[in-house]
Amino acid sequence: MDLVIMAAGMGSRFGGLKQIEKFGPNGEFIIDYSIYDAIKYGFKRVIFIIKKENEEIFKNTIGKRIESHIPIEYVFQDMEDIPFKLDSDFSRVKPWGTAHAIYCCRNIVKGNFAIINADDFYGADAYRAASEFLNTNKDDNTFGMVGYKIENTLSESGSVKRGVCSFKDGYLEKLVESSVSRENGEIIAKPLSGEPSFKVDNDSICSMNMFLFTPYIFKILDEEIKNYFMEHKNNLLEGEFLIPDVVEKSVNENKIRVKLMKTNALWYGVTYKEDASYVKDNINKMIANGDYPKNLW
Repeated sequence: MDLVIMAAGMGSRFGGLKQIEKFGPNGEFIIDYSIYDAIKYGFKRVIFIIKKENEEIFKNTIGKRIESHIPIEYVFQDMEDIPFKLDSDFSRVKPWGTAHAIYCCRNIVKGNFAIINADDFYGADAYRAASEFLNTNKDDNTFGMVGYKIENTLSESGSVKRGVCSFKDGYLEKLVESSVSRENGEIIAKPLSGEPSFKVDNDSICSMNMFLFTPYIFKILDEEIKNYFMEHKNNLLEGEFLIPDVVEKSVNENKIRVKLMKTNALWYGVTYKEDASYVKDNINKMIANGDYPKNLW
């Protein structure tokens, strides 16, 4: 099992490279805790998806800390790694999106794998659920998703991007990428597609981009990335090729099914700089409770 960590995002709302913000008592990053939990539940390799320009800082920080504990690979989310020729004066800066990030791993990842965001603290039980699925799933067309109660994933500092999900018989039926916030005591989701806003129950399940894939995802991505660039060839400065969109489309077309893996883990995340102190406080509480050692490595 591979753990693929998407760390090429610019962290614009956070105000810098939030992937290497120090959160633990000995300078640990959120990524450190993700990898610690993944090793605990049997993951065999970590693959960082990063920007080429951030390679040195990643290798000299998190890389050198964990390389003696688990094998590491680095994959660059290259703007030109697409099935579409860009004009020489094309000036887009931000990456193409999470689906493109996974697409960039197609020559490295050969077995079942989990993906996560670099700046989300998923909790140990999430990796237990992921490991359980990846170790037992024998169907290439069945993927998994670790789901969280949406009320446990909000930020007091502003809206957050969440995949609001509905399920039938334990399998994903619909996933709506939305901007979610609490307004007047209610959780309101505003779909990124521009569709009307809707109210969300506190215990509704949402996606935090912890998907569990078989290699079949690369066949899907190879087709969908071509579709994306054909559809957006006249407006490539905006928009992103996103993995939740690919997953939902593939479900709707009956190419795959996605099993819900519930977790009782508490999620902590850093969308805004104001979130950082809250995450640090909770990591210290978990250390005090014995959930993690003070010296992680």
